[in-house]
Amino acid sequence: MATFVARVFQNWRVSASQAAFNQARNASVLCKRLEFKEYGDPMEVISKVEEEISDDLQPNEVLVKMLAAPLNPADINTVQGKYAVKPDSFPAVLGNEGVGEVLACGSKVKHTGVGDWVIPFLNQFGTCRSHAIAPEDDVVKIRKTVPLVEAATMSVNPCTAFRMLNDFVTLDDNDVVIQNGANSAVGQAVIQMCRVYGYRSVNIVRSRDDLDELKEYLTGLGANVILTEEELRTTQLFKSGELPRPRLGLNCVGGASATEVARQLAPSGTLVTYGAMSRAPLTVPTAQLIFSDLRIRGFWMTHWTRTHSVSRARWEMLDEMQTLCDQGYFKAPRHELVHIDEWREAVRRTMPGGGRVGAKQILIFDRDLKV
Repeated sequence: MATFVARVFQNWRVSASQAAFNQARNASVLCKRLEFKEYGDPMEVISKVEEEISDDLQPNEVLVKMLAAPLNPADINTVQGKYAVKPDSFPAVLGNEGVGEVLACGSKVKHTGVGDWVIPFLNQFGTCRSHAIAPEDDVVKIRKTVPLVEAATMSVNPCTAFRMLNDFVTLDDNDVVIQNGANSAVGQAVIQMCRVYGYRSVNIVRSRDDLDELKEYLTGLGANVILTEEELRTTQLFKSGELPRPRLGLNCVGGASATEVARQLAPSGTLVTYGAMSRAPLTVPTAQLIFSDLRIRGFWMTHWTRTHSVSRARWEMLDEMQTLCDQGYFKAPRHELVHIDEWREAVRRTMPGGGRVGAKQILIFDRDLKV
């Protein structure tokens, strides 16, 4: 009798679950998204579209509710048609980075479950939308113990910092790393990782009215030295022996700023360029190339991710990043949460002039979201 009752209950549970699943499959959700149908001025070509989408999933698909999606300068460059990666077709959905929660799974989804948090597997996912339907292979499950904003901003800038600190020069304890654009999202990540790994960071920023406040903030992240670009030109920090010359320099500004960073490097030092916020060309002292064996490299996180998409190095990096966030050693850059309905202000703030950066703009889709 007990066996019979158990079997009936099991059959009822399966039937009820299947019925609930089918009901969910036959429903639809209102999706808000930011899309662009052509290249141009982001304020003119981006539009917010609202559309009911069916959640009738294919067996290998997941329905994801996006929780938060940061806007990066690369997103703006993509809309302008100036980025190396182009949309496959128009209209294209804005956004390459973010975190979402799985709402439903197709019948053959194996590694992702309802309630899991996921981030895009590769760029061009189109994260600036409230909901997305995608193959399971297009998302990566992460731990829900990672704070929300850190999860949303994990896959681009922190990973860029991680790779540059690990892939170009073998650094030892107390080695010095010098970088410009230190208040950028990557710069803030570099500062925190240097602190964790035992390196000393020399951080270059542009002069500004709130310089003292900025220095206090970066020092709180773990910055050892903070100099303006003007101070870097006259500093005796390395000539005096107060600090050894850096063997690794990181450049996201270009122009005269990059030249000054290169001048500070040790013999056989490496300058890695990953951005050009000033839009000025990179100029390198010829004497350093000849007599000091200066090494010039470039780095693009998108290319690295594509060529290492299923590599052990990538999974180890993502695991370490999650652990750093879990344990409070790493926090997201200065940011503002902006509801998608106020997208114009977020886009405007993401494309400031003069190469200056402000608070990271992070789109949210639920006004009641608790962070």
